[in-house]
Amino acid sequence: MPLTPLDIHNKEFKRSLRGYNEDEVNDFLDRIIKDYESLIRHNKELEERITQLEEQVKQFRAMEDSLGKSIMLAQETAEEVKQNARKEAQLMIREAEKNADRIVQEALNKARKSSLELDEIKKQAMVFRARFRSLIHAQMEMLESDSWEEIAEESDQA
Repeated sequence: MPLTPLDIHNKEFKRSLRGYNEDEVNDFLDRIIKDYESLIRHNKELEERITQLEEQVKQFRAMEDSLGKSIMLAQETAEEVKQNARKEAQLMIREAEKNADRIVQEALNKARKSSLELDEIKKQAMVFRARFRSLIHAQMEMLESDSWEEIAEESDQA
């Protein structure tokens, strides 16, 4: 067990005939007691400071762990967000492709229908033209026929 200032103060030495000067020894012991007390106080302050610093280190390590976990969580979340964005983009692309295919199909169907309708109209126009030509031809023949002259003569005689 280490010496205390009280141990030094209470220490008594045996007297001898040719011993040291008692006052000088007591003065020296008093100086040792003061220095020893000062060292003990300083050592205690240092120990308290070490305890405080160790506590701060524990807090900093806890913060470091927390920050590390937060960073890891943020990275994982960012990765999930990226993956979700990729999936959503792929879904949007697929949907857009389906819509584009549908629109193209509808346009092709309309074009085919319009083409068929145009062909039908052309056929009807050709038939109408042929019938109209035939009608005009028949009317021209009627106009050029002699029956008009006969009708005119009959009306003159009446």
